[in-house]
Amino acid sequence: MSFEPDYRHIVDVAMNKKPARFPLYEHIVSTEIMAKVLDVDMTMPDSGKESDADYREFYSNYCRFWKETTYDTVSFECCFGHALPDSGALCGGRPGPIQNRGDFEKYPFDGIADTYWQYYTPHLDALAAVMPEGMKAIGGCGNGVFEIIQDLVGFEYLCLMQADDPELVADLFVKIGDIMTGVWSQMLERYGDVFCVCRMGDDLGYKTATMLSPPTIIEHIVPQYRRIIKLVHDAGKPFLLHSCGNIFAVMDEIIDAGIDAKHSNEDLIAPYSEWIDRYSDRIGLFGGIDVGLICQEEPQAIFDYVVEHGTEYRKRANGYALGSGNSIPDYVPVEKYLAMVDAVKEIRRREAQG
Repeated sequence: MSFEPDYRHIVDVAMNKKPARFPLYEHIVSTEIMAKVLDVDMTMPDSGKESDADYREFYSNYCRFWKETTYDTVSFECCFGHALPDSGALCGGRPGPIQNRGDFEKYPFDGIADTYWQYYTPHLDALAAVMPEGMKAIGGCGNGVFEIIQDLVGFEYLCLMQADDPELVADLFVKIGDIMTGVWSQMLERYGDVFCVCRMGDDLGYKTATMLSPPTIIEHIVPQYRRIIKLVHDAGKPFLLHSCGNIFAVMDEIIDAGIDAKHSNEDLIAPYSEWIDRYSDRIGLFGGIDVGLICQEEPQAIFDYVVEHGTEYRKRANGYALGSGNSIPDYVPVEKYLAMVDAVKEIRRREAQG
């Protein structure tokens, strides 16, 4: 079957409508996986010394990957980490640059937006220039409120700060919200036509609970989500939240903040059918196939599982797009990833035959 991408299928899912054609979605696919699928070099321009042609060549191949694997959209986001001086505590192992009120007062917040755009403008310009017909991007400004705070403070140190100086914690969340809304406003103004759905990744939980207490998330994080989501909605676009972990305790408040769709699931937390039972009448749902299954099972077993469960999820949910429950990192065997993709093609074929 010939494939012509149509980003409107993903928009339908994000708006919790059943799309005419069953869409694939992936939060991230490693460029190493892309290189294997396309048999080309997928080294991303990153030094700032590359020419416009270098950027366009990379993003031509980047978009070609999504189209040839029958996605309707290109997943792409511009993470804040590149623009945060002395960041890196999100990965653990050290405290971030903000540990007290003095650190907060002297941190160079004012330069973050300029650094952000200096780095990402050539990437976004190239992506816009080579976007295939019928496709748009899903993404925008990467990293969420909690992730940026962790990058600047460190998770353990944030917990200590919350006990020692709760007023500083409150001020820090508002400051990050201010910066994020400013950059998001510019993203929507400059590149709104590139994106059909906007999203943010902010991992709030682990297997059994949220990383911060639900009241803390509701008091400090959800209000910043609300500000960003309003900007996206005012630009006429739906908003997708990617958040890993068991976040059922705060999902109602997050939905009330305005998200249109949710991605990320893990079978150890809950079977995907539970997400459908709880939320499919309120928001669109993305994902569904546990990364562990993709890594551990053989391609034929993956294909059979995805055909069976993807068909079920497609019928039961309103808006639903199938993909991994998290992402496709470089350690996923490419043939197993492609087994999932082929299963969605098979579901589409069966639907087309009636």
